[in-house]
Amino acid sequence: MNPSIALGASQPWSPPLYLSSVYHHADLDSLDRIHQAGEPGFVYARDNHPNAEGLERTLAEWEAASWAVVTSSGMSALTLACLASASAGDRILASDQLYGRTSQLLQELSRFHIVAEQVDTLQLAAVEQALKASDRPRATLLIVETLSNPLLRVADVPALAALCRRHECRLLVDNTFASPEIHRPLEWGADWVMESLTKMISGHADVTLGLLAGRNDDLPRLRQIRSIWGLIGHPFECWLTQRSLPTLSLRMRAACTNARALAAWLTLQPEVERVIHPSLPEHPDHDLADKLLEGAGGHMLAIELKGGRDAVNRFMQQAKGIPFCASLGDVYTTCSHPVTASHRYVPEAERQRLGITPGLLRLSIGIEPLAHLQAEMRKGWAGERG
Repeated sequence: MNPSIALGASQPWSPPLYLSSVYHHADLDSLDRIHQAGEPGFVYARDNHPNAEGLERTLAEWEAASWAVVTSSGMSALTLACLASASAGDRILASDQLYGRTSQLLQELSRFHIVAEQVDTLQLAAVEQALKASDRPRATLLIVETLSNPLLRVADVPALAALCRRHECRLLVDNTFASPEIHRPLEWGADWVMESLTKMISGHADVTLGLLAGRNDDLPRLRQIRSIWGLIGHPFECWLTQRSLPTLSLRMRAACTNARALAAWLTLQPEVERVIHPSLPEHPDHDLADKLLEGAGGHMLAIELKGGRDAVNRFMQQAKGIPFCASLGDVYTTCSHPVTASHRYVPEAERQRLGITPGLLRLSIGIEPLAHLQAEMRKGWAGERG
């Protein structure tokens, strides 16, 4: 029998960490009541555990959802959504501007006789045509990103949601680049919202988790699939993410402020060919971003350096304060190179079509002082001006 410690009238201020993989019960009747949702409780950590459930409750409120399901990564959250929404013979539609691994996941579905089809979700007429196509399997799910990775195009979530409702198709929005601090897709009509909690929500580069949330009656089925496929997140990582949530608003707002200021400054730098951020008036989705992102624009920024890959390499070697990390959402500013990282396995012709060039650098802006970021970036192209 494991010893227990009586806390008496005191309670821990920080949520406890529950590392137990299994829970004991008084008798069979108690176990039955838990399985039948007649009383709260846990059986086995692969099914659910207190740290996941506590995190789910907090994030469901933040996402304006009625439920949330924590998974082991952002990719496993997408996998859960696909498994729950499509069977052999069905069709999943997806934006043609997605994270490279998401595109690979959709290609894998063909092994299960699920058709995955890309569509230009920036063109609503094209989306409707794809949804109502009578010569193809029915579309059960449409996947978009609030801000596309890495070119930061903005999805018109309310318009896409209206189209999906008309054609009885779920809309899933990957909200990782925005976070629920500046955009809540469910409030704009989406059926499901997905987050990579690994990124800005946990915010300290020490967690790998995902989230799927919604307002419909899908929760029992999603929990069942999560358990069968072993997709739940670890208690310690759930605990770390719960610890990070009180500072999400502060971190996200500070990073967005930095990104806006840095984007404007970068447009004046001769070493930079183009700057991509929704706050810039020349961004093609500037007005839509103002409407959907509360004017924040997001903490992600992309620039194309003159000189292509060589210029990017030189920047990474010289701007030591902006490390090359193939992720995002840390409190510190990091950079990534889509051609060799997030979109490494995307065919070159497709990268060229999207405008993902060898000189494109993706920046995840942190909360450092703006002057520090500007100084580091100057180091990145030191010597270029002769």
